[in-house]
Amino acid sequence: MKMRFMLAALAAMWSFGAAAQSWVPPAPEQRCPSKWGAADERGAANYMNAARVAQAARLVKTGQIIELGRTLEGNMPLFGTRKFEVHTKRTGPVLGSNKRRSNEELVVTEIGQVGTQFDMFSHQTIGNSLYNCIDSDEIGTRSGFTKLGVEKIGMLFTRGILLDIAALKGVDILEPTYEIMPADLEAAAARAGITIQPGDAVLIHTGWGKLWGVDNAKYNASCPGIGVKSAEWLAAKDVMLLGADNFPVEIAPNPDKSVSLPVHQIALVVNGIFLLENMKLDELAAKKVYEFALAVQPLKVKGGTGSTVAPVAMY
Repeated sequence: MKMRFMLAALAAMWSFGAAAQSWVPPAPEQRCPSKWGAADERGAANYMNAARVAQAARLVKTGQIIELGRTLEGNMPLFGTRKFEVHTKRTGPVLGSNKRRSNEELVVTEIGQVGTQFDMFSHQTIGNSLYNCIDSDEIGTRSGFTKLGVEKIGMLFTRGILLDIAALKGVDILEPTYEIMPADLEAAAARAGITIQPGDAVLIHTGWGKLWGVDNAKYNASCPGIGVKSAEWLAAKDVMLLGADNFPVEIAPNPDKSVSLPVHQIALVVNGIFLLENMKLDELAAKKVYEFALAVQPLKVKGGTGSTVAPVAMY
C-alpha cells in the first residue's frame, strides 16, 4: 500500500512538471477590479491628461517628424485569414461645364487588425474574461462589442521612447528565437540615456521590420520580441503602450510551447496596456531618436477590437 502511494505521488509530480507553464494567468480576484475601478474601459489611456500632453509637446525641439505606420496594401504581411483589398470605382459621369468626375474605393479588410495596428482590450481574453473581468460572451454582438470598444480611447499623445535592442546587440536583425529580457531593456535605455516613466509609450526595435514586404512568409512565421519577464517588468513601470516592429510585439512562438502569446494577455487583459504592432521603426533607429512625442489615434470603430493606425514621432 505504501509503495503504491509513493508511485502515485511520483506520477502526479511528473504529470504536473510535464504540464507546468512558464506563465499562469492570474485568477480574477488577483487582477480585478483594475486600478482604475471596476467600471473602467480605458485602461492605461487614463494616464492621458493636459499635463502629459504639455510635457510631451516640450520634446518637440527641431520640428521634425518621423512616420511610424506602414502603408496599407494588398501585398503586405497578413496574419492568418486576414485580408486587405482595394477596389477603385468611379462614382458617376462627367458633371457640369467644368467636367468634374469623382473616384472612390471600396476597401475589403479587417480594419482593426491589419498593417500597423492598435490592439484594444476586447481583442484578447483569458478564457472568456476580458480586461476588468468583463465576460466576452456577454458583450459580444454581431455589430461589435458593447463594452471595451476601440472608440473609447481617442487620441494618445505622450512621451515615446525607443529601445533599440538590435543596435544594442550589434546586429541589423535579431534572431527569430531571441527573447528580449529586462536586462536588455535596461541596457538599451541606459545606452540611450533615458529612463522609463509612467505613462510612456515604449517602442522596441528588433530589426524584424526589414522583412516587411520583402519576405512576408518569414515575417509572419516567427519573430524576436519581449517575453513574459519583460512584459511584467514593463507593466510594473506603468507604461501606456508597448510597440514593436514585428507582428505581435512579443516573441513568437513563445519559448514555452505550452503558452500562446502570453504578453497579449499580460498587457491587454491583466494590465490594460495597449499593444502597437507592425510599426515602422527603421528611420527612428537610424537617426538615433530615442525620445520624442508620440501621437497615435485609433479610428472610432464602435465596438471594434482594434484599429489600423498611422502613428507619428515628433522631436
